[in-house]
Amino acid sequence: MKIFNSTQIHELDKYTIDHEPISSIDLMERAATAITQAITDTWTTFTPMVVFAGPGNNGGDALAVARMLADRGYTVSVYLFNIKGALSDDCAENKRRAMENKHIANFVEVIHEFDPPQLTTGTVVVDGLFGTGLDKPLDKGFASLVKYINQSPCKVVSIDMPSGLMSESNTYNSHNHIIKADLTLTLQTKKLSFLLADCQQYIGRLRVLDIRLSKDYMRKTETMYSMLEEDEVRSMLIPRSDFAHKGEMGHALLIAGSYGMAGAAVLATRACLRAGVGKVTVHTPGHNCGIMQTAVPEAVLEIDAEDAYFSDAVPTEEYSALGIGPGLGQLEGTAIALIAQLRRTQAPIIADADALNILGSHRAWMQQLPRDIIMTPHPKEFDRLSGVRSIDDYDRLSKARDMAMKLHCYVLLKGHYSALCMPDGKVVFNTTGNSGMATAGSGDVLTGIITALLARGYNQRTACMIGMYVHGLAGDLAAKVKGKESLIASDIIDFLPEAFKIIED
Repeated sequence: MKIFNSTQIHELDKYTIDHEPISSIDLMERAATAITQAITDTWTTFTPMVVFAGPGNNGGDALAVARMLADRGYTVSVYLFNIKGALSDDCAENKRRAMENKHIANFVEVIHEFDPPQLTTGTVVVDGLFGTGLDKPLDKGFASLVKYINQSPCKVVSIDMPSGLMSESNTYNSHNHIIKADLTLTLQTKKLSFLLADCQQYIGRLRVLDIRLSKDYMRKTETMYSMLEEDEVRSMLIPRSDFAHKGEMGHALLIAGSYGMAGAAVLATRACLRAGVGKVTVHTPGHNCGIMQTAVPEAVLEIDAEDAYFSDAVPTEEYSALGIGPGLGQLEGTAIALIAQLRRTQAPIIADADALNILGSHRAWMQQLPRDIIMTPHPKEFDRLSGVRSIDDYDRLSKARDMAMKLHCYVLLKGHYSALCMPDGKVVFNTTGNSGMATAGSGDVLTGIITALLARGYNQRTACMIGMYVHGLAGDLAAKVKGKESLIASDIIDFLPEAFKIIED
């Protein structure tokens, strides 16, 4: 699913109007019908509705919704803000229709002074002040109105966007001047800001309403951002031949674990094996030998010269892929071994956890990273890699995208919607996973999965996309059985077979 920017959203509307063809006012009527249905699905006619409409097309949508709600028996009060005396054509037409509607209880056009209505616990506010066209923070009277709504006990449903929230960057927005919706009814596609963690406080529950905008435009228009879908993942899978043997399924090398951190190596190894690789060798310190052979008897062990930490780079000619970092520790000897290993390895590499922490404290080494390396940082790990604390999630995403292009690498920025930033500047968001996966070891599992996929022969882009999707899907399946509160990393591994079966089938 593509994520369009605000300019493209406007072009999508225009293209639909020109090529369906349909008049803009009729397209607005179609959108309002879908919005009205969503509202009536949630609240009964006993719920008083207060509609706040702005001067643009978002306000036109709100006015049309007000008319339709009134016709369905709701008590509706409308406040149209026309401070500058300039309404969009469709907003003006819906103003006329609303004023002629005999079922609307109260219609006020605000031009100068505004006496706000009382917003009680039982009231629902329909927010149609500003949509995707907003390009600067709200101020003055609109900022005051937003604060008034947010401080009231009413429920708020926002049309397309919570007013004040911008569809892409909110880095320099005034965060006290953004509506905090309980329900956001967005039209046709999700907006970029909906995928960022620090914007969730404004969105509430999100529903995407299909208003039948042009599929032709959406298909042929290139976007920087997109969301991963199951059908896309299914199409990427390499079938396993009935006559396959382990030598054809790849040989993965994991360099993981240190004294007291054998668990990270165990989790990464078990996940790697469950993700379909033919053979896994684990290079780990001597103190971990007994634990590894007991916990993962299927793995081959290669014991480091040191008992407690990874101390020296190893040859990798016989391996199909390298995963490095889980539980590795950050001793200086390990750091030197790490950069030597990264420079020496010719196979595809995924670096995670302590490998990233070491690079974050030796940032000059970043320029020595091999092309197409995969890095899987969580937000704090990424900030250490970039050397600057990010202002917000959009700023961090932009930096991750820039890093991927500059270093020609893959940065998989982990989160609820994990974002894969690629060397060509494209970003793909994952759509699986849940908050129960915010637990120690979850990242080690992801490392193991992607290492296996690289060893199986998938390229970096495909391995990351399949890996993050399957990882999240296994977490979702585990959460259904175990619950989010009790979810642990090994549960994700246990549900990997079912996750792969769902995609394969």
